[in-house]
Amino acid sequence: MRSLQIILTNSKYFAPAFVFATLNIIFGTWAIYIPAIKSKLEINEGDLGLAIFCMAIGTLIMILFAPKLINLWGVGKATSFGIFFFLFSFIIPFATDSYLWLCFGMFIVGLSAGFTDVAMNALVSEIEKRDNIHIMSANHGFFSLGGFLGAGIGGLFLTKDVVPIYHLLVVIFILLVINLVFLKKYVHVSSEKLEDNTFNFNLITKLIVLGIVSFFIMSTEGAIVDWSALYLEKVSLAKLAWIGLGYTIFSATMALGRFFGDAISNKVGSKPLILVGIFIASIGFTCILFVTPIIALIGFGFVGIGLSVVIPELFRLAGTVKGLDASIGISFVSGIGFLGFLVGPVLLGFLAELSSLKLSFIALLVFVVISFFAALTLKKR
Repeated sequence: MRSLQIILTNSKYFAPAFVFATLNIIFGTWAIYIPAIKSKLEINEGDLGLAIFCMAIGTLIMILFAPKLINLWGVGKATSFGIFFFLFSFIIPFATDSYLWLCFGMFIVGLSAGFTDVAMNALVSEIEKRDNIHIMSANHGFFSLGGFLGAGIGGLFLTKDVVPIYHLLVVIFILLVINLVFLKKYVHVSSEKLEDNTFNFNLITKLIVLGIVSFFIMSTEGAIVDWSALYLEKVSLAKLAWIGLGYTIFSATMALGRFFGDAISNKVGSKPLILVGIFIASIGFTCILFVTPIIALIGFGFVGIGLSVVIPELFRLAGTVKGLDASIGISFVSGIGFLGFLVGPVLLGFLAELSSLKLSFIALLVFVVISFFAALTLKKR
């Protein structure tokens, strides 16, 4: 918990952590309103998957250009521009009555989310190097905490006559004000150039395993964001007040695991922690596939605690690859991972349309199994 204490007692470190939280507060709000938006537009799972695919395309495009923009502005300014762009981008998919505008809106969300993800991880990496501290896992804990707050608070309104877009606008306003207050704490931070080495062949070969694991694990995380509510509603047949609990419990346990992740990593090392985490997540998906609402919710908790340590440890390893600057390695792995965060839900949408949502969650179990065997090939350091 040392890293959490550092963040909570110094606004210089809390400011970027709140950017992490902001990103997932909005995604959490999106997660619990997906069934309502799907119903309003009268679209099926395949149509929703295609709309989310537009978000993935936007992310992929932005990952290619993000290093140049970060070089131009510096990681501090880039992070501030990214989070404000992201806050307003979700208005389109929430407000639209047109499926085409939903797809366009999700594309814009993908652009803003992809850029913000790369920028904020590069920012924290730079702060870690400058101040000789380890707070990456705790920052990702704030990301998970954001999902818990977004889905948990939003879930309280699901049984009331609240219009989704009005709820979103209130959330955006609150987050905008808080981010403006803390902006001055990191906006001045700059970093070494990222562009020259970010996507060359040597980098890809050195980070290929980290990229594979990051892609599949964050695909799983993204799928839970977009499909957990529908799974509980249609497969587990949970009552209305429960359908937002899957993502809420997942985010809460993930935040808890990440706040302890830095200390555990120091004792056991990255590779063992990654392997144990993925194994626990596989147990969680097995519980989810039992379908019964209570057991499924317990499963979401196991998945959250298991996956909580994986992505921060992958970033930690990416930052120690010999011959590569830490910011470069982390930017690459976070970019590939965030692409998975958006592609995973797309695959689940098409599988759900072809067969069922249960088959989609079986696919997620396969994802974590693949990640486990890929992680076995990692070096201990």
